[in-house]
Amino acid sequence: MRKVLVVTGAGRGIGAAVARLAAARGFDLGLTWGSDVAAAEATAEACREAGAAVELVQADAGDPSGTAHAFAAFEARFGRLDGLVANAGVTGPASDFLSSSDATWEKVFRVNVLGLAAACREAARRMATSRGGRGGAIVCIGSRAAEIGSAFEFIHYAASKAAVHTLAVGLANELAADGVRVNTVAPGMIDTDIHAAAGIPERIGRIVPMVPMKRLGSAEEVAEAVLWLLSDGASYVTGAILPVSGGR
Repeated sequence: MRKVLVVTGAGRGIGAAVARLAAARGFDLGLTWGSDVAAAEATAEACREAGAAVELVQADAGDPSGTAHAFAAFEARFGRLDGLVANAGVTGPASDFLSSSDATWEKVFRVNVLGLAAACREAARRMATSRGGRGGAIVCIGSRAAEIGSAFEFIHYAASKAAVHTLAVGLANELAADGVRVNTVAPGMIDTDIHAAAGIPERIGRIVPMVPMKRLGSAEEVAEAVLWLLSDGASYVTGAILPVSGGR
């Protein structure tokens, strides 16, 4: 029987790459998306072509009720859950700290921290052996920004991802006895549309020279790290924060 994996924010970028690779590796998929239906449907179709059964649900990552609805739909379709990739997130607009707004901070933390926590809670309730689950694995998508700080551009985003890292370590300790491993992948400069969406597409040209490997990473490279952490090959790994950052 194929295992079932939920990927939040699966329409584009890292989420889409994770979904496609998971389909190729034998998972059936519950996928959430936020605003780009065409991208989400393209991801879902690619996964189906790779042999996966797919349930695609629109859900606002910052709305716990929407997250609960999505997980209920996945449970109704598949009847089991083996893993979660908590990927959905936003950067907010680029800004120095003194110019940043309360609205930006509220939205970024609502999606990146509260929304991620809600997804982890829904998944863990279904996978925990103490609640009748089979165990499983959660991989949170953090960021190297959590360590670097992203001064003058994304302190709000960096702070939210630091919270994600801490949350995942705490969950790893709480859920270990329930057969659920929790780890984090912390991407660095990855070739997605995230920088253009934040209004600073030129950021790539400024940051790449600071990367020891002197190039961007790809979403597919991040996906490989995620799938390893989900796999039996990482069976003794929990509470880890794995940089995928070219050395930066």
